[in-house]
Amino acid sequence: MSLHEEIKGQIKEAMMAKDAVRLTTLRGLVSAFTNELVATQRKPQDFLTDEEVLAVIKRNVKQRKDSIQQFTDGGRADLAVSEQAELSILEKFLPQMMSRDEIKRLVEAKKAELGEVNQGLLMKAIMTDLKGKADGADVKAVVDGLFT
Repeated sequence: MSLHEEIKGQIKEAMMAKDAVRLTTLRGLVSAFTNELVATQRKPQDFLTDEEVLAVIKRNVKQRKDSIQQFTDGGRADLAVSEQAELSILEKFLPQMMSRDEIKRLVEAKKAELGEVNQGLLMKAIMTDLKGKADGADVKAVVDGLFT
C-alpha cells in the first residue's frame, strides 16, 4: 500500500475516533495531493508516488513552521498552538532526519574528498548526497560552521 493510500485510509480512522484536528489535517493533505496530481496533468483519482507524497508533506510542514513563527511573532499563541498540533501530525509521516553530528561527519568527509572547495560547491554536493535524509537548514548551519 502506498503512502497516499495509507493517508487516505487514516481519514476514516480519524472520523471514527472523532479526532477533529487529525481529520482536518489529513483532509488538507489529501487535498494537496489532488492539487499536485492536477498540476502534473494527471487524474484526481490517481495516486502519487511515495516520493511525491513526501515532497507535498514537506511543503506542508514548511508552511506550518512558517505560520507558527509568524503567529508567535504576532502575539497569536492560540493560532500557533493549533498549527503546532497539525505540524506534529504531519511530521509523523516524514522519515527520521539525520542529527547535526551525523551531518557534520559527512560534511567533513565530503570536504576532505573534494579537497579545496568553496562553500557553495560543498553545500551542493552534500545536499545531493543527503536529499530527503537531512534538513537543509541543519546542513547549511554545519557547512557555515566549517567556513567561519
